[in-house]
Amino acid sequence: MFERKLKALGYLEWDKVNGNNTQHFRKVIVWLEDQKIRHYTIEDRQKLRDITSSEWPKTFEKYCNDVDCPITKNEIDQLEWFIGYAIWLEFGDDCQKYQQVIGRKAKDVKKEMKVPSIKSTNPLDNLDFDSDAFKNGINSIAKLLNVPKHSDHLITLQACSKLVCNKLNTDAIKQSNSAAYAKNKSLTKTIVGPSFNMGDGMLDNAAKGLALLYIQDLRNLQTKINETIVAVQNITANPKTDTKLGKVGR
Repeated sequence: MFERKLKALGYLEWDKVNGNNTQHFRKVIVWLEDQKIRHYTIEDRQKLRDITSSEWPKTFEKYCNDVDCPITKNEIDQLEWFIGYAIWLEFGDDCQKYQQVIGRKAKDVKKEMKVPSIKSTNPLDNLDFDSDAFKNGINSIAKLLNVPKHSDHLITLQACSKLVCNKLNTDAIKQSNSAAYAKNKSLTKTIVGPSFNMGDGMLDNAAKGLALLYIQDLRNLQTKINETIVAVQNITANPKTDTKLGKVGR
């Protein structure tokens, strides 16, 4: 499991390391300290280099504390941490060199990637939604529909879309032609639950508008709930029975 990392670090016997072998473990630790980590001076590494000594575990424990290794048990996990730490130090010594290599590999990957080109037949996919022509078109539609302009032209477009969907569909047009609708279409004459009397007509109308929007959201939610119930009932109320699977008796 350490082969590729040790090979990248330049360990000669990278393909022969056995993490469960104590001597292999100690030998790799000493090599990492000598060649990559270099936390101790050359003189202070003598005890760590004596991998056959009975005192080596204590020496290694002190070494772990000195380099702030957070793993205190399991030699494989400790070896993994020290190899990763050595790679991190190696990268920090010459990060520009490795960044150039990473950049070149990323470019090569992009060149090798073959992304199929898909030509869309939808004219909306070719529109530039931030162009001046598109913004001017939205403003013209908003002016025609008497929709207030927002600083974000896309929000203005959403408002126009809602108005068209809710007020210019077939049912809404038929209702708007009725006498009752024409009589009560004014917001000042609309009764919404408790009366609003805040001493200002504009505030009253704003409160009524918010209440109407809230009622509309509740109606939309109830409609979706009803549609979900109907869909579930269609599945559970009319199960398809395979009589061939039936059994008589035990």
